[in-house]
Amino acid sequence: MFLLSKIFIGLVAVLHLYFLWLEMFVWTTVGKKVFRSFPKDLFEPTKTLAANQGLYNGFLAAGLIWSLFIENRIWQFNIALFFLACVLIAGIYGGLSVSKRIFIVQGTPALLGIVFLTVSYYQ
Repeated sequence: MFLLSKIFIGLVAVLHLYFLWLEMFVWTTVGKKVFRSFPKDLFEPTKTLAANQGLYNGFLAAGLIWSLFIENRIWQFNIALFFLACVLIAGIYGGLSVSKRIFIVQGTPALLGIVFLTVSYYQ
């Protein structure tokens, strides 16, 4: 379970690094291919907004990556749980307010990470 929790923490971190890249650096090019339902004429005017979202995703990734290097078991658990919970809440909100796909892509891996992390911590 410990290894599974690390894998899911890493997976969620990589996903958020991808979101950072997508929203901060390629919003007006690759972003158009990923977010097909978003009107094409709005990509350029929302470039700064998307970059801001990307920055927040980078903070989430940084916190998750940091948790992988913490040696104290209690602090490692607390930091990983905090950042996974932040991602889960964002996934739930996005799933309810924008598209259920957001919960599947963002919330489900975070939820599984929380489950594996909690089980491995209490074993």
